[in-house]
Amino acid sequence: MMLRKHILLVFITLFSVAIVVAQGADKKQLNLGDDYYKRGEFKKALLIYSKLYEAKPYSYTYVYKMVDTYQQLEEYDKAQEVLEKRIVKNRAPIMLVELGYNYQLKDSIVKAEALYNEAIDALEERPTYIYGIGQRFEKHSLLHQAIKGYKKATQLLPEKNFSVQLARIYGDLGDIKNMFSSYIDYVAYKPNTLNNIKRNFSQFVSENKDNENNKILRTLLLKRLQTNPDAYWYELLSWLYVQERQYSKSFVQEKALYKRNPESLERIIDLAITASDDADEEIAINIFNYILETSQERDVILLAHQSILEIKTENASKKELEAINNKYLSLFETYGKFESTLALQLSYGQFLAFSFEQPKQASEFLKASYKLDISPYQEALVKLKLADILVLQEKFNEALIFYTQIKANLKNSTIAQEAAYKIAKTSYYKGDFDWAESQLKVLKASTSQLIANDALDLKLLISDNKWDDTTQTALKYYAKADLLAFQNKTEDAIKLLDKVLTEHNGESIIDQALFTQAKLHEKQNQYEKAEANYQKIIADYREDIFIDDAYYYLAELYNLHLARPEEAKSLYEKIIFNHEDSIYFVEARKKFRMLRGDTIN
Repeated sequence: MMLRKHILLVFITLFSVAIVVAQGADKKQLNLGDDYYKRGEFKKALLIYSKLYEAKPYSYTYVYKMVDTYQQLEEYDKAQEVLEKRIVKNRAPIMLVELGYNYQLKDSIVKAEALYNEAIDALEERPTYIYGIGQRFEKHSLLHQAIKGYKKATQLLPEKNFSVQLARIYGDLGDIKNMFSSYIDYVAYKPNTLNNIKRNFSQFVSENKDNENNKILRTLLLKRLQTNPDAYWYELLSWLYVQERQYSKSFVQEKALYKRNPESLERIIDLAITASDDADEEIAINIFNYILETSQERDVILLAHQSILEIKTENASKKELEAINNKYLSLFETYGKFESTLALQLSYGQFLAFSFEQPKQASEFLKASYKLDISPYQEALVKLKLADILVLQEKFNEALIFYTQIKANLKNSTIAQEAAYKIAKTSYYKGDFDWAESQLKVLKASTSQLIANDALDLKLLISDNKWDDTTQTALKYYAKADLLAFQNKTEDAIKLLDKVLTEHNGESIIDQALFTQAKLHEKQNQYEKAEANYQKIIADYREDIFIDDAYYYLAELYNLHLARPEEAKSLYEKIIFNHEDSIYFVEARKKFRMLRGDTIN
């Protein structure tokens, strides 16, 4: 008995091994056939597919491969023969679609339509056929037949949902309204897919609220809100308004959402920060004030106060700066100077030094913060701010001590890498270009992409310009102008760059100086002066690295500030067609299409 069991086990094992070996051989042959097919060697592919098909005529995969290859060879009768042979055995709806498509390739449209309809009618008997026939219809771009099939299946299988498939097909057809409507139907069916649907929508809407697609989506969402005010319609409408940079309208939706579920202000805080980052200062302050009126959480209240003060500081007059200073002091009286208010203390240190022009008082204030019972990371934040203030005062060696301590104490952290970059930047401000360059070489591999990019840019600036003359005068002027800009002495920085442009004309640093000066002009709302700089880069430095920067930022000037959209469109187009590898390519293409009035982005 045991012997018989042993023999049976050996037989089963050998049989299983034989199956695995055979499957492996089939897969190798199939891969070889596919390689021939991809290279356009259809007859060689067909020979392999035919052998596989003869061995396993029941395999749909081999049938599809055979038929497709015959069609590539325009041997439609042979493809028909394979399909009809299969259909005689089993009139499967997916095979009817394949045979119909083959008739269509032969221009027998009536026969093709009859077979397509037969396949769709088969759903009455078994609605789950839709998964197969829908896939085959879509593969052959038979989109109207696919829509008909999915709609019929929706009626027959009310518990299922085919809105995503329909949305995709409508999108391929350019039927934007039905595409949006189908995606919205899917959100109603499965609300947890909302973020995925937003990503799909983002391909079809733009910043322009008058874009036709935006109007269609807005109308559909408003109708849903009227008939069924579920939370996700508020969220989608808010999202759309953010894409259009209509933050006040987004705020209305977010307030409605919060009233329905007043658990967290996180979404409203995110909206306020987004509006602030986009320089919509008035609405950002309004939103933060709403947060102050609504929240009972200390951390949230402090964040709102701090954000309002930082926004107001940006363009404050001297009198307004006095009021902001008093407000900071009032907040410290209310909430104290503890670990819990450290972010506010750092903000006040920045304000005192860089806006209120009291760097000494700022340093004294932050040294008291440093003595609080705080974590090593928080200590590093304070030291980083103290070092920045020392750089502001041009006390470079003292600043380097703080930066070096951070780098040593929190090795491999992002803040340590930031400190390392600032060590290099401080050495650059001092005119110690060789040392700065050696530090920047290491930072190019930083785990922080932003730091790595900044390090690479500064290294290239130094290496490209330090050999123009033995005294490195132009580079020293440029570094000093960079420092003046850091010190908020924008006008002085602009004047020093003028010196570079006039006294060192013809040197390699000129295009960089023109670009940096243009950005400083923009900071002061001197858009015509910025325009002149960008135009000079385009005219005289077409082959240099700043050409795509000049195209993009000049286009932005025309588009956002100078009301010259046609000229902006032309510049975006130059990036699209002449600078495909530019970091501005994606944004330029999006804005070009928006200005051109495309219905789809």
